[in-house]
Amino acid sequence: MSLRQEIRTWNRPLLVLACLAVVQLVLSTGGLLFDDRVLIGDPIWLKPFKFAVSIAVYSATLAWMISLLHKGKRVATVMIWVTVAAMVLEMVALVLQTVRGVPSHFNSSPGFDGFVFSVMGSAIAALWVANVVIAVMLMTQRVLDAPMRWAIRIGLVLALIGMAVAFLMPTPTPEQLELLRNDVEPGMIGSHSVGVPDGGPSMPITGWSTVGGDLRIPHFIGIHAMQALPLLALLLRQRFESDLVRTRLVLIGGVCYAGLLALLLWQALRGQSLIAPDGLTLGALAVLVIGSAGAGAAAVRTREKALV
Repeated sequence: MSLRQEIRTWNRPLLVLACLAVVQLVLSTGGLLFDDRVLIGDPIWLKPFKFAVSIAVYSATLAWMISLLHKGKRVATVMIWVTVAAMVLEMVALVLQTVRGVPSHFNSSPGFDGFVFSVMGSAIAALWVANVVIAVMLMTQRVLDAPMRWAIRIGLVLALIGMAVAFLMPTPTPEQLELLRNDVEPGMIGSHSVGVPDGGPSMPITGWSTVGGDLRIPHFIGIHAMQALPLLALLLRQRFESDLVRTRLVLIGGVCYAGLLALLLWQALRGQSLIAPDGLTLGALAVLVIGSAGAGAAAVRTREKALV
C-alpha cells in the first residue's frame, strides 16, 4: 500500500483538524511577517504559529494511530470528536485573542478575557480525558508488530504526562499570590516560567526562558513522545531484522525518553534555564545517557552472540 493510500485510511476528522492547523500556520506566518506587535516579550503571532505546528503534527499522528484500532470504534469516534472540538476551541480562542492584542493564556481579567481562558482550560481538560481513553484503547489492543506497538503505548503515556504538565502552569506565582493576599486581582494568574516573570530573555522561535525555569520545555518534549518513539521504531526497522532486538531498543528508548522528561521537569521546577544546567542536572543527564547507551549496546550484543 502506498503512503497516499494508507493516509486515506486515517481518521478523517483528525486529518481535517490537521488541515485547519495548517491554515492557522499560514495565517500566523503572515502575522509574523506583517504585524509588528509584541506581547509579553514575543512577536504577537508567535504563539499561534507554534500551536499550529504542534496541533498539525499531533492531529496527523493521532489520525494514524486511531486507524489501527480493531475494537471500540464507537467509543473512539466520540473521543475523536471531543478532541477535535477541544482543539478547534483552542485555535479559535488563540487567534481571536491575538487579533485583539491581549494574552490568551493566564488572562484572568474580569469579563470576556477571563471567560475565554476558562473555556480554553475546560477544553484542554476534556482533551486530556479523551486522550486517556484513546491511549487505553490502543494499549489494550494488539496493533502492528511488537516494537511499534510498544512505541505507540509508551509514546502515548508520555504524551499524556507532557500534556498534564500544562496543569501546573495556571498556579499563581509568588508575586501573584501576594497580590491576591492583599485583595488585589492580578490581570494574569499563572506563568510558563519558574523563578522569573514571563517575557524575559528567551530562545529564538521557541521563546523558552534563558534565565529561569520554563514548564513549556517538558510540556513540549512529553507531548511529542507520540511522534518520537514510533519514529525510533521505524528507524530501527531499517537497521535490525530481529523483532526482539527492536523491541528491547524501543523499551530502552522509552525509558530514556521518560528519564529525559522527568529531568527537564525537575530542572524547570527548580527555576533553572535549559541552557544553564547545574552540576546536579548534568550529573543526572550523564547517568541517563550512559545508562541508556550501555543498555542499548547490551541488547544488540546479546542478539549478536546468539547468532554466532
